Amino acid sequence: MVARELLGKLVVRRESGEVLSGRIVETEAYLGADDLAAHAAAGQTARNAVLFGPAGHVYVYFIYGMYYCLNFSCLPDGEAGGVLIRALEPVAGLVAMARARGLKSFNAESLRDRRALTSGPGRLCDALGITRARDNAKDATSTRSDLQVRDDGFHAGRVLATPRIGIVKSAELPLRYIVAGSKFLSRN
Repeated sequence: MVARELLGKLVVRRESGEVLSGRIVETEAYLGADDLAAHAAAGQTARNAVLFGPAGHVYVYFIYGMYYCLNFSCLPDGEAGGVLIRALEPVAGLVAMARARGLKSFNAESLRDRRALTSGPGRLCDALGITRARDNAKDATSTRSDLQVRDDGFHAGRVLATPRIGIVKSAELPLRYIVAGSKFLSRN
């Protein structure tokens, strides 16, 4: 499953000559038409068309009127499916991420401050400057894209599957994947 395979990969943003990146430590899978919690459950619309493929494209949505959420399409063209990126472990560009999040007294040595950068879907989008207008439908597998998923050979280690969080419909499905022991999860 793609949601599990994305753990340990890097999300990389090239921003004004700087590289911002974080390692994926938490994901959730959304299975399309058969998943009541999926944005694609009611069928294809102009808003969710990215989820219907091809794989590797960015799907960004706005939630609670205040947060963007980063997803990647993950099935062949014509089939709906996506993976929500719930949390990253910050790797590069931490000061720029803190600035983007409006964190005034950021200390890169502080675990609490580093967690505040990207431990949650809204936080990581703020930190990497991800918005629907800027990023929706980008090919995250293209080296030309300013928003990419990269494999640097890192192995995520032990992975746990849990029920999804923050939703009501189909929440009981064990489709949330986490890197066991990560200090950067959105919730434990």
